[in-house]
Amino acid sequence: MRPQTRPGFTLIELLVVIAIIGILVSLLLPAVQTAREAARRTECMNNLKQLGMACLEHAEVRGYLPTGGWGWRWAGDPDRGFTKKQPGGWHYNILPFLELQDLHDRGSGGKNQTLGSVRVQSPVVLFHCPSRRDAIAYPYVHGIPYYNINRPSVVGRSDYAACGGDMRVTECWEGPATLKDGDAMSEDAWATHAGTWKDATGVIYRRSMTQFAHIQDGASSTYLIGERYLNPDFYLNGTLCANDQGWDLGYDFDVNRWTYSYDLKNNRRDDNVHVDPRQDTPGYSDNGGCDTIFGSAHWGKFHMVLCDGSVHDINYTIDAKTHAQLGNREDGTVLGEF
Repeated sequence: MRPQTRPGFTLIELLVVIAIIGILVSLLLPAVQTAREAARRTECMNNLKQLGMACLEHAEVRGYLPTGGWGWRWAGDPDRGFTKKQPGGWHYNILPFLELQDLHDRGSGGKNQTLGSVRVQSPVVLFHCPSRRDAIAYPYVHGIPYYNINRPSVVGRSDYAACGGDMRVTECWEGPATLKDGDAMSEDAWATHAGTWKDATGVIYRRSMTQFAHIQDGASSTYLIGERYLNPDFYLNGTLCANDQGWDLGYDFDVNRWTYSYDLKNNRRDDNVHVDPRQDTPGYSDNGGCDTIFGSAHWGKFHMVLCDGSVHDINYTIDAKTHAQLGNREDGTVLGEF
């Protein structure tokens, strides 16, 4: 009697099965990636919601939105309060309203030069869009150190920026050399530098203390903060001037953006010429590498918080004039749907 043999797969049948599995995986992978990106987008919107609410809580407690600080060579100073005397920017000033009081106070009691350096090296998860990069410390390769803290080796960064208005920013000044110099400057002396009360049309700018009464177009028609554009070639290395510092600094391209109407070719304001928001694009930087526009790593849309605390996903194809008007708190345009 012949022994029974168990039938097996032929080589051809095995290859067919492998091919079918490969096709199924290829069909499933885009769906998985789409689901992951949807989750990251939701997380990003939640980050912005919390940052927006922290700004509004700051306004409720202090009477005005967080100040934009002095300039890019200044970190926050826990001994300088929340007014125009605070050289640090809006990220620093909302820390107490994000349950990060300890981080805000690191360096108090005259120890900001040393402990403040530790603070700026701290990554804050809420300041990072998960679609762009991890919430870790990144190399600080800037050639010029801060004025009021020791030079850090790494810094925590942010993917979110406050709206400085619809003006063209040709200068992001480093700020006065000392606290004494800054305190002694008159309002007119400050106004000789871009981004001050004389030309800023947004809600967070150099030494700003914007009250809701100043937002004449209405809180639901004015940008507060949002995602900032960044060239992907420079996500990690910190060599681009719009990404060479961290979240803890005064008014600068790293933490502020604009919706300006400007004729770049002729170097003049033109309300009919607009610089649009865009998705992160390898090889592209506006303004000579100091990116000034809003945008994100997300496909199709980026996210903005209005001054009423609502978060909106905005198409990159938003009407350019509408986008510019949303950046201006007092141009007389009250917008509905956009």
